[in-house]
Amino acid sequence: MRANEKLKRFLTTCLILAGGCVICGALYVFLDRIVNGFVREWFEDNFVHTQWIALGEAYVDGYYTKEILWGSLKGMLFKAFVIVVAAVVVIVRVTSILYASRQVKEAMQNAGRMIDEYMHRDREASEAFPRGYEEISVRIVEIKADMQRNAQMLREEANRRNDLITYLAHDLKTPLTSVIGYLSLMDEAPDMPAPQRAKYVRITLDKALRLEKLINEFFEITRYNLQQIILEKETVNLSFLLEQMADEFYPLLSEHGNTILLEVKPAPAGGPVTLCGDGEKLARVFNNILKNAIAYSYPGTGIAVECSVSEDYVYIVISNFGRTIPAHKLDTIFEKFFRLDDARATNTGGAGLGLAIAKEIVTLHGGVITAQSEDEVTSFRVELPLGT
Repeated sequence: MRANEKLKRFLTTCLILAGGCVICGALYVFLDRIVNGFVREWFEDNFVHTQWIALGEAYVDGYYTKEILWGSLKGMLFKAFVIVVAAVVVIVRVTSILYASRQVKEAMQNAGRMIDEYMHRDREASEAFPRGYEEISVRIVEIKADMQRNAQMLREEANRRNDLITYLAHDLKTPLTSVIGYLSLMDEAPDMPAPQRAKYVRITLDKALRLEKLINEFFEITRYNLQQIILEKETVNLSFLLEQMADEFYPLLSEHGNTILLEVKPAPAGGPVTLCGDGEKLARVFNNILKNAIAYSYPGTGIAVECSVSEDYVYIVISNFGRTIPAHKLDTIFEKFFRLDDARATNTGGAGLGLAIAKEIVTLHGGVITAQSEDEVTSFRVELPLGT
C-alpha cells in the first residue's frame, strides 16, 4: 500500500512538471508569434548590445553589430530559474497537501464505514478490515469486547435489581398479612388473656420490624439509583472511628452471639491513626462490611478488626469465621444487587448494595478494597491513602 502511494505521488509530480512545461511553451508561442515578436523585442532591448560600425568618415555606409550581454542574461536566467524552482516547489507542496488531505479524508471515511459495519453487523474483524488496517482492527475489537462486556454486566445488574424488587414486593405481603391478622385477633377479642395478648404483640412487633427492614431495602435501592456520592474530606481520627463503630455494633453482635476483636496499631510517629477523608462515608464503608461479616459469621465466633499503617497507606482488615465464599462468587460480591443468598427466605443480607457502595466510596478516596475467603475465614481488606 505504501509503494502504491509513492508511485502515485511520483506520477503526480511528473504530470505537474509536464503541465508547467506545456504552459510555458504555449505562453512563449503566444507572446512571440501572436503578439508580434514581443519576447524577441524585449530580449533585444535588455540583453543585446547593438552598435553601428561605419565604413568611412561620412558614417553613411556601415553595418550594425549585435552582442549578447551575457552577464545580464545569466543574472536574469538565474533569477528565472530560482522563481521557476520556487514555483514548482510551491505547486508540488500544495498539490501534495491537497492530495494527502483527500487521502486522509477518504481513509477516515473508509475506516468509519468499516468500523460501523463491524460494530453493528455480525462480521469478523478480518472480513471488515482489509490489509493495512491491522492497528485499527485490533483496537476496535478491544473496544467492542469492552462494550459487550459492560452491556452484559448492565443487563445482569438490571436483572438482579428487577428480581430483587419482585422478591421484595412479594415478601412485603407476608409480614403485613401477619401484622393485620394478629391485630385483628386482638381487636376482636378485647378480653384475651394477658399471656396470649403479649405473645401476639411480640409476634406483631417482629413482623413489623421485618416489614420495616424490607421497606428500608426499597429506599436503599432508590437512593442508590438517584444519588451521586460526593466526598467532604477532612482530617479523620480512624482509631476513634473504629472504636466507636465497635461500640455501636454491640447490640447486633450480642444478638448473633459474636464479639469484635479490635486491634489498632499506632501510627509510626505515635498517637492515633489519622487520614484525610470523608469520615461519614468511611464509617458507612466499615458499617457495611461489618454488617456483612455479622450476617454470614458462625454464632459465638469473633470478628477481627485490624488496623495498621505504613508510610503512605493505612490498612484495615475485617475477618470473620463462616461459610467459605466460592471463588466464582467472590469475584462478584462487590457488584450492585448481588447477594450470597440464593433464596429470599433467609434474613441475612439486604438489597445487595452494601459492598458495592463500600467499594465506590473507597475508590473515590483513591483506595482499594478486596476480599478473600478460604478455610471458613472471609477477610475484607481496605487500603486507603493517608494524604489527600
